[in-house]
Amino acid sequence: MIDIDKHLVQLAVTLSTGDGNGNINIPTLSADQVLQNTLNLAYFIAGVVAVIVIIVGGITFATSSGDSAKVTRGKNTVLYAVIGLVVVLVAFAVTNFVIGRLN
Repeated sequence: MIDIDKHLVQLAVTLSTGDGNGNINIPTLSADQVLQNTLNLAYFIAGVVAVIVIIVGGITFATSSGDSAKVTRGKNTVLYAVIGLVVVLVAFAVTNFVIGRLN
């Protein structure tokens, strides 16, 4: 079992949530700001996944050694990941436009 010093935990909580006097600084965000932050996180995660899939597809293509099935699978993986990335970028632009118009 990991033994964590009580004072280090208190320091971490104080540094991240308050001023050290028991006051917790809770951010006050509007509903559209919360929605925007949530969508930005989702788009970021989708973008990272798409880049990882592009890399995996590229590695599959590069290590195919002329095997036509692996070449096709690598090309399709990259193609579908790029299409997914474009869809994410379009969704990002559309939602930012709509949320911007609501303000």
